[in-house]
Amino acid sequence: MATPKPIPLFPIYAELKHVRLDEFPELSQFLSDAVPWKSTAWHWGQDFLSYIGRNKSEHTYTRFRSEVEKFLLWAFLIKDKPIDEFRKIDILEYADFCWQPPLTWICLTNHEKFTMQNGLFMQNPDWAPFRLMLSKGDQSTPDKKKYRPSQQTLHSTFTALNAFYKHLMDEEFCFGNPVQIAKKDCRYFIKDAQVKDVKRLSEDQWDYLLKVAQTMADNDDRYERNLFLIASLKTLFLRISEFSERSDWTPVMSHFWKDLDKNWWLKIYGKGRKIRDITVPSSFITYLKRYRCYRGLNSLPVAGENHPILGKIRGRGGMTSRQLSRLVQEVFDTTYERMKSSHCEENASQFKEASTHWLRHTGASLEIERGRPLKDVSEDLGHASMATTDTIYVQADDKKRALSGKERKV
Repeated sequence: MATPKPIPLFPIYAELKHVRLDEFPELSQFLSDAVPWKSTAWHWGQDFLSYIGRNKSEHTYTRFRSEVEKFLLWAFLIKDKPIDEFRKIDILEYADFCWQPPLTWICLTNHEKFTMQNGLFMQNPDWAPFRLMLSKGDQSTPDKKKYRPSQQTLHSTFTALNAFYKHLMDEEFCFGNPVQIAKKDCRYFIKDAQVKDVKRLSEDQWDYLLKVAQTMADNDDRYERNLFLIASLKTLFLRISEFSERSDWTPVMSHFWKDLDKNWWLKIYGKGRKIRDITVPSSFITYLKRYRCYRGLNSLPVAGENHPILGKIRGRGGMTSRQLSRLVQEVFDTTYERMKSSHCEENASQFKEASTHWLRHTGASLEIERGRPLKDVSEDLGHASMATTDTIYVQADDKKRALSGKERKV
């Protein structure tokens, strides 16, 4: 018997907030034809994802939507069992399914779930719930049978479903969470005792990158934004999203503020909808003044100043995370080309791999290495616990082990 073909269940958050099923005829038909528990479970999913959309980031909504959608499709089309009756064995069976889904449930590139036709949202026939990530060598002859979820993907699946069931319990739709007890028995998880390698730049690489950014800005003032952005991400340990304009927050110049002791701070709206203040070192003030001069502003911010910290060259308002990432990538690409010419490909190769988050890791790692108290770095990073900072950045035991290991004789 052929495996039923999946259909997309949930649109983007902007459409989910005011979803009218009559605008999604295929989805509406699917739910109306289904037994009542499937329609009920879909509404539970809608309720949960609406909660995530309201209280978390758009990125978290998109990630959780993908996992909840796959899970409900499996429950509807494969398992055919109400999700409030699931036990540990059902979740483990779903893990088996995710490990090797049917080929018709796998696509090779990202596709929009719905396409607009005559004012209605219709299913995109190219969409599928699972995506096979192709390496460069597989592009010509992709084989969907090679699909296997990564450890990170498996963790994301269990994280999202655990949150889903917790929400259902809070709303008294379910009275147990089978995901929580199933995870420890999932045979696909590999216990990881590897030495953690923080994705970051060395101090020499950072100095080279900063010099390239300064040269770019000296030669063409439209790169002043790029220079200010990479200096901010590294020195203030920022996530790229924390400098972006969002529906409920726009970073503005008055978020830089000075206390009575003349210490500078930056107010940031970060993960988990938390506002924190980050210390701004004196060395950074030079870059802030330079950037504000380029913007035609006074040398330092004042209370009530509502200019976006990073605004568009054309148009009004702040910039999205994607637009900011492109500014950083311009500097990474230029640095790679210049270092490859002046040094060698091997030295330059890390700038090919680097992402915006490497700058946050670089800044925090270098601060810890210079001896700044871990508690202070942790608070600037916005970590809920010093243990998180220690796990990611310090790894003192690994360093001692590596040092003692160098003394071994052949």
